[in-house]
Amino acid sequence: MRQPRRLRRTALAVPGSSEKMMSKAAGLECDFVFLDLEDAVAPEAKAEARGQVIEALNRLDWQARSLAVRINDVTSEHCHDDIIDLVTGAGDKLSTLILTKTRGVNDLSFVHLLLDQLEQKQRLKKRIGIECLIEDVEGMLHIEEIAAASDRLESLVLGMGDYSASQQMKLSQVGQAAEGTDIWHYPRYRLTVACRANGLDPVDGPYANFRDPEGLAAECHQGSLLGMAGKWAIHPGQVEAIQAAYSPEQQAVDEARRQKAAYDQAVAEGLGAISFDGVMLDAASAKLLQNIIDQADMIGM
Repeated sequence: MRQPRRLRRTALAVPGSSEKMMSKAAGLECDFVFLDLEDAVAPEAKAEARGQVIEALNRLDWQARSLAVRINDVTSEHCHDDIIDLVTGAGDKLSTLILTKTRGVNDLSFVHLLLDQLEQKQRLKKRIGIECLIEDVEGMLHIEEIAAASDRLESLVLGMGDYSASQQMKLSQVGQAAEGTDIWHYPRYRLTVACRANGLDPVDGPYANFRDPEGLAAECHQGSLLGMAGKWAIHPGQVEAIQAAYSPEQQAVDEARRQKAAYDQAVAEGLGAISFDGVMLDAASAKLLQNIIDQADMIGM
């Protein structure tokens, strides 16, 4: 049973230890908000933050299309409690759980099976999805197997911070670009291919310098060209720009619908390729047009 399709143009990261930030994020209209129990929370504050996240999920009036929680990785002492407490306390509010530092199929299988048990025990009507962060070279080596390992899996996310450290890249900030070259091309490309081959959404990691809109725009452009579905945001000020960068322009949507209708009519008349609006349309271009139309339909354009 496949998970439902969701818009993932942007996902805003919110520290699970900050009631103030969670309250502010609840009022934002965006595709995804995820509450972070991993890097944003000190080790000694994990249990308290978990309780605050559960309370926020149940109490606040969330405007985001989807809600998620980033849990701690399976090698930590916190992962087991994260999953059990979240599903028991607020399972009906969760769209997905985001598993950090996914290195292989066994990591994903653990979360999948535990969710099976908890959903049955809680009599939940909605199935919780899983998103996996690829954050080190081991995870990248096994990415094809991970992408095919679970029908709960909805997306893979490039975790740039830990990944750059794992590969010993000479960077000073998360998501940093290098002038004259796209140092993220290979991991983005490989992650995107693994996702698209398995019906998943490939999501780009964050750009840490939230005071650099030009740099953010350039990184969004690189990811969207490769077919990524969206990008994480670490600050509310990044949400609008990212969401716009991963949305088709209305003119492109209108043209796609006109061209696809013309092509479908031509096929019905027994033609294989036609010229329309000065563009040659064939079966391959029809698939590209349909991608634009499908995204526009999800957005409501």
